[in-house]
Amino acid sequence: MEEVKTMANPLLGTALVAVPVTALYGALSSLLLLGLGLNVSRLRGKYNTFRGDGGHAELIGAIRAHGNSVEHVPLLLILLLAAELCGGSSTLLHIFGGALVVSRILHAVGLIKGSSAIQIPGALSTYALEAALPIYLLILRPWG
Repeated sequence: MEEVKTMANPLLGTALVAVPVTALYGALSSLLLLGLGLNVSRLRGKYNTFRGDGGHAELIGAIRAHGNSVEHVPLLLILLLAAELCGGSSTLLHIFGGALVVSRILHAVGLIKGSSAIQIPGALSTYALEAALPIYLLILRPWG
Protein backbone atom coordinates (compact mmCIF):
# COMPACT_ATOMS: atom_id res chain seq x y z
CA MET A 1 0.00 0.00 0.00
CA GLU A 2 1.18 3.48 -0.82
CA GLU A 3 1.47 6.24 1.74
CA VAL A 4 -1.24 8.91 1.63
CA LYS A 5 0.32 12.20 0.52
CA THR A 6 -0.49 15.51 2.15
CA MET A 7 0.15 19.08 1.08
CA ALA A 8 0.24 22.25 3.13
CA ASN A 9 -2.54 24.81 2.89
CA PRO A 10 -0.79 28.16 3.42
CA LEU A 11 -4.07 30.05 3.86
CA LEU A 12 -5.39 27.88 6.67
CA GLY A 13 -2.11 26.58 8.06
CA THR A 14 -3.38 23.01 7.83
CA ALA A 15 -2.48 19.90 5.88
CA LEU A 16 -4.69 18.71 3.04
CA VAL A 17 -4.82 15.14 1.82
CA ALA A 18 -3.79 14.88 -1.82
CA VAL A 19 -6.02 12.62 -3.91
CA PRO A 20 -4.66 13.09 -7.44
CA VAL A 21 -6.16 9.94 -8.95
CA THR A 22 -9.69 10.68 -7.77
CA ALA A 23 -9.26 14.33 -8.77
CA LEU A 24 -8.27 13.30 -12.31
CA TYR A 25 -11.14 10.86 -12.88
CA GLY A 26 -13.61 13.08 -11.04
CA ALA A 27 -12.71 15.93 -13.40
CA LEU A 28 -12.96 13.72 -16.51
CA SER A 29 -16.28 12.27 -15.34
CA SER A 30 -17.60 15.75 -14.64
CA LEU A 31 -16.68 16.87 -18.15
CA LEU A 32 -18.45 13.81 -19.56
CA LEU A 33 -21.57 14.61 -17.51
CA LEU A 34 -21.41 18.23 -18.68
CA GLY A 35 -21.23 17.10 -22.32
CA LEU A 36 -24.14 14.70 -21.85
CA GLY A 37 -26.21 17.40 -20.14
CA LEU A 38 -25.45 19.92 -22.89
CA ASN A 39 -26.51 17.32 -25.45
CA VAL A 40 -29.88 16.95 -23.68
CA SER A 41 -30.31 20.73 -23.68
CA ARG A 42 -29.40 20.93 -27.38
CA LEU A 43 -32.00 18.31 -28.26
CA ARG A 44 -34.66 19.91 -26.06
CA GLY A 45 -34.13 23.10 -28.08
CA LYS A 46 -34.13 21.22 -31.37
CA TYR A 47 -37.45 19.54 -30.58
CA ASN A 48 -38.87 22.46 -28.57
CA THR A 49 -39.49 19.99 -25.72
CA PHE A 50 -38.58 21.36 -22.33
CA ARG A 51 -40.35 18.81 -20.15
CA GLY A 52 -40.24 15.07 -20.66
CA ASP A 53 -39.03 13.61 -23.94
CA GLY A 54 -41.94 14.38 -26.28
CA GLY A 55 -41.67 10.86 -27.67
CA HIS A 56 -38.49 11.77 -29.59
CA ALA A 57 -36.22 8.72 -29.65
CA GLU A 58 -33.10 10.87 -29.99
CA LEU A 59 -34.03 12.89 -26.90
CA ILE A 60 -35.00 9.77 -24.96
CA GLY A 61 -31.55 8.28 -25.60
CA ALA A 62 -29.79 11.51 -24.62
CA ILE A 63 -31.80 11.85 -21.40
CA ARG A 64 -31.07 8.26 -20.40
CA ALA A 65 -27.37 8.55 -21.28
CA HIS A 66 -27.07 11.56 -18.98
CA GLY A 67 -29.32 10.14 -16.27
CA ASN A 68 -27.64 6.76 -16.23
CA SER A 69 -24.22 8.35 -15.79
CA VAL A 70 -25.56 10.52 -12.98
CA GLU A 71 -26.85 7.34 -11.34
CA HIS A 72 -23.55 5.42 -11.49
CA VAL A 73 -20.64 7.89 -11.52
CA PRO A 74 -21.01 9.39 -8.01
CA LEU A 75 -20.92 6.02 -6.22
CA LEU A 76 -17.91 4.89 -8.22
CA LEU A 77 -16.04 8.13 -7.51
CA ILE A 78 -16.79 7.78 -3.79
CA LEU A 79 -15.43 4.23 -3.84
CA LEU A 80 -12.36 5.38 -5.80
CA LEU A 81 -11.78 8.17 -3.28
CA ALA A 82 -12.14 5.78 -0.35
CA ALA A 83 -9.65 3.38 -1.93
CA GLU A 84 -7.20 6.21 -2.56
CA LEU A 85 -7.54 7.52 1.01
CA CYS A 86 -6.98 3.97 2.29
CA GLY A 87 -3.64 3.82 0.48
CA GLY A 88 -4.67 1.82 -2.57
CA SER A 89 -2.18 1.16 -5.35
CA SER A 90 -1.89 4.13 -7.69
CA THR A 91 -1.70 1.78 -10.67
CA LEU A 92 -4.87 -0.07 -9.69
CA LEU A 93 -6.65 3.18 -8.94
CA HIS A 94 -5.77 4.48 -12.42
CA ILE A 95 -7.05 1.23 -13.93
CA PHE A 96 -10.34 1.61 -12.03
CA GLY A 97 -10.61 5.32 -12.90
CA GLY A 98 -9.78 4.79 -16.56
CA ALA A 99 -12.26 1.94 -16.75
CA LEU A 100 -14.89 4.20 -15.18
CA VAL A 101 -14.47 6.89 -17.82
CA VAL A 102 -14.27 4.43 -20.74
CA SER A 103 -17.27 2.39 -19.57
CA ARG A 104 -19.42 5.50 -19.11
CA ILE A 105 -18.43 6.81 -22.55
CA LEU A 106 -19.25 3.46 -24.17
CA HIS A 107 -22.60 3.24 -22.42
CA ALA A 108 -23.53 6.83 -23.28
CA VAL A 109 -22.52 6.51 -26.93
CA GLY A 110 -24.45 3.25 -27.18
CA LEU A 111 -27.59 4.85 -25.77
CA ILE A 112 -27.29 7.95 -27.93
CA LYS A 113 -26.57 5.99 -31.13
CA GLY A 114 -29.07 3.23 -30.29
CA SER A 115 -26.32 0.59 -30.48
CA SER A 116 -26.55 -2.20 -27.93
CA ALA A 117 -23.20 -3.50 -29.26
CA ILE A 118 -21.59 -0.42 -27.69
CA GLN A 119 -24.00 0.13 -24.80
CA ILE A 120 -23.87 -3.38 -23.30
CA PRO A 121 -20.06 -3.52 -22.83
CA GLY A 122 -20.28 -0.10 -21.16
CA ALA A 123 -23.01 -1.31 -18.81
CA LEU A 124 -21.25 -4.59 -18.02
CA SER A 125 -17.94 -2.89 -17.31
CA THR A 126 -19.72 -0.40 -15.04
CA TYR A 127 -21.26 -3.30 -13.09
CA ALA A 128 -17.85 -4.98 -12.93
CA LEU A 129 -16.42 -1.80 -11.39
CA GLU A 130 -19.31 -1.64 -8.92
CA ALA A 131 -18.27 -5.13 -7.79
CA ALA A 132 -14.48 -4.76 -8.00
CA LEU A 133 -14.04 -1.46 -6.18
CA PRO A 134 -15.86 -2.50 -2.99
CA ILE A 135 -14.00 -5.82 -3.00
CA TYR A 136 -10.72 -3.92 -3.37
CA LEU A 137 -11.72 -1.72 -0.42
CA LEU A 138 -12.39 -4.83 1.67
CA ILE A 139 -8.96 -6.15 0.72
CA LEU A 140 -7.40 -2.83 1.79
CA ARG A 141 -9.05 -3.35 5.22
CA PRO A 142 -9.61 0.29 6.09
CA TRP A 143 -10.92 -0.65 9.52
CA GLY A 144 -7.69 -2.43 10.56
